Amino acid sequence: MTILSVNVNKIATLRNSRGSNVPNLLKVTEDIQDFGAEGITIHPRPDERHIKYSDARMLKNIVKSEFNIEGNPIPKFMDLVLEIKPDQVTLVPDKIESLTSNQGWDTIENHDFLKSTIKKIKNKGIRTSIFVNPEINMIKGAHLVGADRIELYTEPYAAKYEKNRDLAIKPYIEASEKAYDLGIGVNAGHDLSLENIEFFSKKISNLLEVSIGHALICESLYLGLENVIPMYLGKIKK
Repeated sequence: MTILSVNVNKIATLRNSRGSNVPNLLKVTEDIQDFGAEGITIHPRPDERHIKYSDARMLKNIVKSEFNIEGNPIPKFMDLVLEIKPDQVTLVPDKIESLTSNQGWDTIENHDFLKSTIKKIKNKGIRTSIFVNPEINMIKGAHLVGADRIELYTEPYAAKYEKNRDLAIKPYIEASEKAYDLGIGVNAGHDLSLENIEFFSKKISNLLEVSIGHALICESLYLGLENVIPMYLGKIKK
């Protein structure tokens, strides 16, 4: 059954905008879990423009559900996750100047780097996931470097959903089926929303986890976190 992991980066962004501790990231994270979220995701970046490295360390004691830390495995990031030992580390090839994650790994070109990085993470007993585009060769590459899971980059799906959802979902079905054949778990994330998540979840039968932040927080401005989280759960549970 698919679990919902809520990305709390936007909570930290709002807090940082005033240089205070409002909203309180730790308290909001506790509340999100109380409202039904089955996981918490953070994505610390080198410039700490939202989640700070100190936040990650404090959240370790707050997250009672699954803790997923995602990011580009630069040395500082690797030191952090090997210290904290979250339940899952999701490797994302985002550049320092990128506003948000906008592509998956080339798992073939980066084979040696990813394989050695994943080995270090798995040696600490941490599950590994690789952020990838829904392309068969990239799924095969993820298998060859030893990833436990892939996280499918869903922005292209979200962008095409309204125009032709059947066409938009097609490469994701093929990618998830290949992952299943190779024994790799499937996660998904980026621009999934209350509008498009249910169709995606129904079509990807082996979907283990969705990580949702931006849309969920925006929707909560109108509807409230206490209402939005159960709404997502109702759409992804089969």
